[in-house]
Amino acid sequence: MMMMGIHFMDGQVPFERVFIHTRVLDEHGKKMSKTKGNVIDPLELIDQYGADALRFTLALAAGMGRDMRIGPARVEVNRNFATKLWNAARFCEMNACETVADFDPARCTQTVNKWIVAETATACAEVTKALEELRFNDAAGCIYHFVWDVFCDWYLEFVKPLLNGTDEGAKAEARMTAAWTRDQILKLLHPFMPYITEELWARTESKLGRRNGLLIEAAWPDLAKLPQNKPSCEEMGWVISVISSVRSVRAEMNVPPAAKIEMVLKGASLETRDRCEAHADLIRTMARLSSIVTADAIPNGSAQVVVGEATVALPLEGVIDFAKERARLEKDLKKADDEIARFEAKLANQQFVSRAPEEVLTEQREKLADAQALAARLKEALTRLGG
Repeated sequence: MMMMGIHFMDGQVPFERVFIHTRVLDEHGKKMSKTKGNVIDPLELIDQYGADALRFTLALAAGMGRDMRIGPARVEVNRNFATKLWNAARFCEMNACETVADFDPARCTQTVNKWIVAETATACAEVTKALEELRFNDAAGCIYHFVWDVFCDWYLEFVKPLLNGTDEGAKAEARMTAAWTRDQILKLLHPFMPYITEELWARTESKLGRRNGLLIEAAWPDLAKLPQNKPSCEEMGWVISVISSVRSVRAEMNVPPAAKIEMVLKGASLETRDRCEAHADLIRTMARLSSIVTADAIPNGSAQVVVGEATVALPLEGVIDFAKERARLEKDLKKADDEIARFEAKLANQQFVSRAPEEVLTEQREKLADAQALAARLKEALTRLGG
């Protein structure tokens, strides 16, 4: 390629840097081979899941020094990611979140908007640095986390009360901030998923009319001068921790999804109580709570979890059968412990380790790690039940 490039380009060197990715394996860690029949035609994956999904899958797997595992299941996950992005853009469109040319994200006044501006700037810096260092998997992983976990799962849920409220100033700021964040996402994602991002860019209206030019011609975002908004990030981080903790406890304790339960906050500082009061409606809605109260003592029959300096307690007496749940958790824990012992014995067997292919050893180590993580969660759940 170098010699042909020099020949046909009148002596000009066609490229200065070359990135050579590692081997592409199938989903089970085996080398693709026509003899084995596990070769995957990329055109078939594109026909089924789209070129963007395959491209993003390859980027996520392109870690330096490790083989790439590619299969339909992994590409399907990223097709779902593309669908998530499309739905988020549709949400913005349906709520009149329009790009405003003179919008200054540094002048946001709402806590939730200050938080997402700072998170966007952080994501932009991380993605840019990873791309410059050819860490394509880290860049793809960072933007994936930001889009799915931060923007879609949290921010868009957080701003719904503002968008549906009566405060026109807060509503306008939320619309502009959501549109600005969406635009930065499209720019950061464009190198990985060029087709869907270009389509969404073209679909998006601004108050100045249709956009000028293609997304591929737009400048790469430079958000380094935006404020870090540390107090707002800490506040919204606390809200996310509380909601996530309550959801986790509900799932571990088999609390019925429709059941609304009380949340008791013990040992909370004045700052934490102020945060709880400011975001009470949001926490109640997203954690499916009937009420939030502060108390000096934890009610009997409560599942507990520590968030910051405070203890969050969920009184579950009459909501779940404690004896039945304890028996279920103990049974699941024993099963997990048995799995751990089995995998540890395999990996401690030098004869097995010396003969097994590397992909088999990797699979066994992954299963051991999964079993250990499950056992840890089950032990935490038993502790919350007093087991």
